[in-house]
Amino acid sequence: MDTDNQEVTRFFRLLIDETRLKIIGVVAQRPASVDQLAKLLKIKPSLVSHHLDMLTEAALVRTRVVSGSHAYELQTGTLHALAKRHLAAGPPGIAIELDGDAYERKVLADFMGRDGRLKDIPAQQKKRDVVLRYLLNQFQPGERYSEKQVNAILKRFHDDTASIRRAMVDNRWLKRESGIYWRVE
Repeated sequence: MDTDNQEVTRFFRLLIDETRLKIIGVVAQRPASVDQLAKLLKIKPSLVSHHLDMLTEAALVRTRVVSGSHAYELQTGTLHALAKRHLAAGPPGIAIELDGDAYERKVLADFMGRDGRLKDIPAQQKKRDVVLRYLLNQFQPGERYSEKQVNAILKRFHDDTASIRRAMVDNRWLKRESGIYWRVE
């Protein structure tokens, strides 16, 4: 099974569980804590936490502090990116549409496969910057990400998440503090 199909299969396997689907439904409407979700869904908080861990690892939900407590909310950026990668590609033989000028489109076409994954990280700085800027669009302005979430997002594009993450921080496109990352505007 190719990488493209594996990602879609993992996504749907994650959402085939009724409890996780209900959690997604709730946090899509409003942020909710573990206790709120447990009460609403009438299940144990430990089971809610287990499902939230899986959804967080897949970067479908994230935690943030709301009124002094931790609440989970849907990360729509992940869903948009998944849809863009898999729906924008079209049938075999149709190139993925890429934004940017002709040079950027050529670089991205050269280094990205039809499945939206990087074939390789460019060695030339100018080309590497084009690829990194493209990957930076996977991070929503104003959102905070744990290192685990950053790695999950980057893993969809290339297995060497550490090098990509480090390059984004070195270029000052991502800021890092106490294990939390955010996009710099």
